[in-house]
Amino acid sequence: MKTTLFTTLALIGLALVTSAQQSPTDSLEGKKIVLDEVLVQAIRVTKEFPITFSDLDKDEIAPRNLGQDIPILMNFLPAVVTTSDAGAGIGYTGIRVRGSDATRVNVTINGIPYNDAESQGTFWVNMPDFASSTESLQLQRGVGTSTNGAGAFGASLNLLTDAFSEDAYARISSSVGSFNTLRNNFKFSTGLLNNNFEISGRLSRITSDGYIDRASSELESYFLQGAYKDENTLIKALLFGGHEITYQAWNGITLDQLKTDRTFNSAGLYTDENGNVQFYEREEDNYKQDHFQLHWNETISPTWSSNIALHYTRGRGFFEQFREDDSFSTYGFEPLTVNGETLDETDLIRRRWLDNDFYGAVASINHKKDDLDLILGGGYNIYKGDHFGEVIWARFASESNIRDRYYEDNSTKTDFNIYAKANYKLNNKWSVFWDLQYRGVGYEANGEDTGLVDDTFNFFNPKAGITFDLNPNNNFYFSYAVANREPNRNDYENGDPRPERLNDFELGWRYVSPSFQLNTNIYYMSYKDQLVLTGELNDVGGSLRANVDDSYRLGLEIDANIQLGSKFFISPNVALSDNKIKNLNIERDGVSRNLGNTNISFSPNIIAGNRFTFSPNENIQLSLLSKYVGEQYLSNTDTEASKLDGYFTTDFNIQYEIDFNSVFKSIVLSGLVNNVFDARYVSNGYTYLDYFSNPGNTFEVQGYYPQAGINFLLGATVNF
Repeated sequence: MKTTLFTTLALIGLALVTSAQQSPTDSLEGKKIVLDEVLVQAIRVTKEFPITFSDLDKDEIAPRNLGQDIPILMNFLPAVVTTSDAGAGIGYTGIRVRGSDATRVNVTINGIPYNDAESQGTFWVNMPDFASSTESLQLQRGVGTSTNGAGAFGASLNLLTDAFSEDAYARISSSVGSFNTLRNNFKFSTGLLNNNFEISGRLSRITSDGYIDRASSELESYFLQGAYKDENTLIKALLFGGHEITYQAWNGITLDQLKTDRTFNSAGLYTDENGNVQFYEREEDNYKQDHFQLHWNETISPTWSSNIALHYTRGRGFFEQFREDDSFSTYGFEPLTVNGETLDETDLIRRRWLDNDFYGAVASINHKKDDLDLILGGGYNIYKGDHFGEVIWARFASESNIRDRYYEDNSTKTDFNIYAKANYKLNNKWSVFWDLQYRGVGYEANGEDTGLVDDTFNFFNPKAGITFDLNPNNNFYFSYAVANREPNRNDYENGDPRPERLNDFELGWRYVSPSFQLNTNIYYMSYKDQLVLTGELNDVGGSLRANVDDSYRLGLEIDANIQLGSKFFISPNVALSDNKIKNLNIERDGVSRNLGNTNISFSPNIIAGNRFTFSPNENIQLSLLSKYVGEQYLSNTDTEASKLDGYFTTDFNIQYEIDFNSVFKSIVLSGLVNNVFDARYVSNGYTYLDYFSNPGNTFEVQGYYPQAGINFLLGATVNF
């Protein structure tokens, strides 16, 4: 049924494209309209700004875009570490930048906030194959420039979706690979109709068994865009979303299992009535998310332009679990007497639901004349979330009914921000930058895990910097930025969390020539009340955090692009850092201890990468991509038991394009071999104190998330 629907829609789209084609074009997607870039101009920067950043466009993404998530495709950017629960880059994936996890990386899509308002995380599994609808992305490390949504405490990532095309095109892509991975997508554009209108879209479906046992993914997504443009106006309406069903793989494995059974997955494990070990077949996430965006950009005059956008996101779904011998009291069941025996435990299947709405507006106005580039902007967003649990089956259910809710709570979050920023050229060498933002946040929740929450936060986030152009090749910059950030929902589980404050200092040098580009920077990020990952997880796999009084991150980052002749290209990068909590105090077994300065969890001191590319001609490209991540700790206590070893991986990527002068414009063949040397490595884990197995004499328990050994993906794309 799903395959038939996919094929039918693909044929309809192809028919639209064929009927819309007016004349041949020498590029697949035709000429791009510069106006599209205004959707992100309020939050993106260029080398004229004193901000540390990296850009990645769709041409760089395309050779490796065979179904893996956006974080995995960003793996080779400076200071980036990625991980995958299922071990192969499909399903739940994560990203850390400068040691900061995804909850601290502000993500926007066309300037619209994407981070979940409550958890502050980004769940790319909800938008599978989104890279296929991404025109470009920019990763700003550190505080960066003011943006919409949650404050950036490690980085901000903004994505620009497909620019519209003047010329019609169509594309069918398929890829297959290890772990029964299969990706199909269809993408099209009508080109400009009557020189003003364009309709484009994409349909995708990805399935994979995952490297970890039963860590399967069944993912579907869509992207539909309608655009109108004339000389001064660009209006875009976008509808995109996805549906994911993933078997849970967040339990990790023990150290012994890491040595003997790396793919073991305890999720869904139970013992049946006959004493046989079984795995529940639907221990899975099932979540749908739909996004609507409406953008209106207007060029008011040669020096003034404006952009306003409305957005709405609808999310709903659950994760399903088999629970063995759960207590009646958890679900409000009354004890039962059966054959004279009182029962107060039962096997059951439950669903824990999240049903939410997120909507609002963002706007900006830009004045650019002579030496002044001024932007005024802001946004107002509202989140409403319902959390509830249902029992859908129980061996003994007392007097309950199917789908009775055993908990039910709701939350509301409002987020208002306004900013003004400007870059002003003092002369042909010096320019100054300033950026002032006010952000007001209100959060209400009444969950059993959070307690009653009614908090309001008011943040002032100033930023300033200076840029010096020594000559056309050399550019130096210095910036100072302040960021404040509210706790997330999980933080309230640990008590009464405090908001965080960050002072970020960045000093950089950029060198640009036709064959050699170099970016290097030193940063010092000083935190007050930083919410650091403790290494612990809650009962749904969410990472827990705790405030620490004083902490810092000090680092050096270098990345380069080097052209060696006409056929060879090298892009190395390295990030060296020192990440410390000052005078960490902990309480263990009722005794308070000061551990002095300790390493911040999940913060390796060295991250290095390289891409070596050979292009014998314009139709073929071969790349060798390497990544080294140094050792890191799962907790903040510097215990040897919580240390993850460093690892080194190498991928091989090939792309070959065959041109035609017929119905097909070209066929692109792609191949990706991940982890060529079959390294056995772990990129993520957790640790906690077990107070229950041995009361009064606690010990640490670790869990590990092993990543796949050598594996491959092969793809073919037919361009019409």
